[in-house]
Amino acid sequence: MKWNEQDIENYVGAKEYIDTIILPLLPFQLSQDANTKKDAFASEVLTIFSNEIEKELTGRILLTPSYYYLKSADKEQEVKRLNAWVEDMKKQPFKHIFYVSFDSSWKKNEKDLNGNLLWLPGIQSGDVHSEEMQKLIRQQVQQIVELIRSYW
Repeated sequence: MKWNEQDIENYVGAKEYIDTIILPLLPFQLSQDANTKKDAFASEVLTIFSNEIEKELTGRILLTPSYYYLKSADKEQEVKRLNAWVEDMKKQPFKHIFYVSFDSSWKKNEKDLNGNLLWLPGIQSGDVHSEEMQKLIRQQVQQIVELIRSYW
């Protein structure tokens, strides 16, 4: 289920079955022209990726709005903010929280997160609509779906 009116209405009626959150972590920084295009591409791919996980596991997970942060931000502060988000989410019957990110810098703070970090090697460039890219995303989605199921 996604963060939209129809899916949230369905969630409220079936929340006892939906015990897992997927929370995409997306860096944003317009001040660094050299990386802006690459970051925008990564954001687009992670959004597609997260939506595909949601499709694969519909009925068991809720895909939350993405968490945006400045790449230059203090990760310890961001961990505190994320954990506050999660504390609010855990007022519902969620047992599993998965953060999804291409940003390897989260690995340093993974132990402090209230949930599991699913770090994926970033895809640097390409055409997100190409058959090759769709196949690559599909393969990664299948692997992550199996990993998530292992936590259940």
